[in-house]
Amino acid sequence: MNTSIQFQGKAAHIAKIYVEAIGDKNVDTIVSLSSDDVICTSPRGRIAGIDKFRQFHDGFARMTKGITVLAILGDDEQAVVVYNAETHPVANAPVAELIKVKNGKIISTDVIYDAAPFAAYMTTIRPH
Repeated sequence: MNTSIQFQGKAAHIAKIYVEAIGDKNVDTIVSLSSDDVICTSPRGRIAGIDKFRQFHDGFARMTKGITVLAILGDDEQAVVVYNAETHPVANAPVAELIKVKNGKIISTDVIYDAAPFAAYMTTIRPH
């Protein structure tokens, strides 16, 4: 599988480091790339601030087995990262993130994924 990567600016470069850190489960690197008032919007809702962003990525790191980067496209102010996440509950979860950067830090990320496979998995779990 060919990965499309176009590094035409700072945001694309930061997005590459960010997605590699997701794959490595390196939450400290993710946090170091992000502004203190980072905003993250996903199907789970909107969170604001570095502490909640760290919690978001800590949770994702615990459920992730690995990722395959499919594309990184961007310029100096924003980038789009597309990857496939292999998670404990769902083997194939395609994800796209729109990452916005200001002054060398991630100020926002909009995470887009199909939540239906995760919802289907939840129906298979029996209560204790």
